[in-house]
Amino acid sequence: MTTSPNTSPAGSPPPAAPVAVRDVALRDGLQLTEGRLSTRSKVDLVRTLLGLGLPELEVGSMARPDLVPALADTLEVIGALDEAERDRCWVWVATPGHVRRAADAGVRRFQYCLSVTDAHNIANIGRDTQTSMAALPEAVEAVSDVGGTVQLCLATAFTCPLTGRVDPERVLGLVADARGEGTVDVVLADTLGQAHPTQVYDLVAATAEAAGGRRIVFHGHDTWGMGVPNTLAAVAAGATMVDAALGGLGGCPFAPGASGNTATEDVLFALRPGWLDPRRFHELIAAGDRMLAELGETSRSRASAGAHGHGRRFAWTLPRD
Repeated sequence: MTTSPNTSPAGSPPPAAPVAVRDVALRDGLQLTEGRLSTRSKVDLVRTLLGLGLPELEVGSMARPDLVPALADTLEVIGALDEAERDRCWVWVATPGHVRRAADAGVRRFQYCLSVTDAHNIANIGRDTQTSMAALPEAVEAVSDVGGTVQLCLATAFTCPLTGRVDPERVLGLVADARGEGTVDVVLADTLGQAHPTQVYDLVAATAEAAGGRRIVFHGHDTWGMGVPNTLAAVAAGATMVDAALGGLGGCPFAPGASGNTATEDVLFALRPGWLDPRRFHELIAAGDRMLAELGETSRSRASAGAHGHGRRFAWTLPRD
């Protein structure tokens, strides 16, 4: 797949079509933090972010609590939310059993995740990629039984920490696989943050053609400083949702070398969705600051650093007392 000079995303502004930004701090963002957020803090953060205008959030995982202890209270968080809030919140699942347990707790949005490479899928989930795909129809049926929606999330869509570069045709084969029928979105994850904008543009554009009308979601990491450029490239290529995490938190415990997600503050500052104004942006930064303080983490967001700076004539800078 090669991008022609006329369609290259380099230097191009994002298109006018609405793009949803999904914050994933409460799932992917918490996987490698030593500090812990209380359940109450998680629920408060969900309500703050939804109230500010973020349309959807990722709020937890059904992964084994002994492997990802920071997410052990996912179902408690779900239980504290009302139906309207839960309808905007996604939970990570990897098996039909995960779906059924989460559904019993009130989850209605499920992100069914598998890795494009067998090596990472075995390290992350304990089975090869085809075994995960074989279980997908059962998971889709369980979601349908409760009137929910399910995404197909493809981790290591660009590079794998164990085997290196990923063949795009392997990704497209999974996207076109008939066993994915019934999924509403395809999530392409740059798990290691090693992709570059032209590479992202090409794979997102090809995936959009193969996805049969499903929404394309880009999940980026900022390991090599390409988080925002890659996100803009994905949007230019047809992605209508992009993932990011407050403060740039994140990483995968089964992907050595993966650093934080692209920061929500940076993505929002770049995309400027219609609901965002300086006041809401300041409230978002304050919410991120509270979360980071409880975790004992520092922000990796460049936009947050800018807002905390001294550009007094710039409306997006935090007001001074």
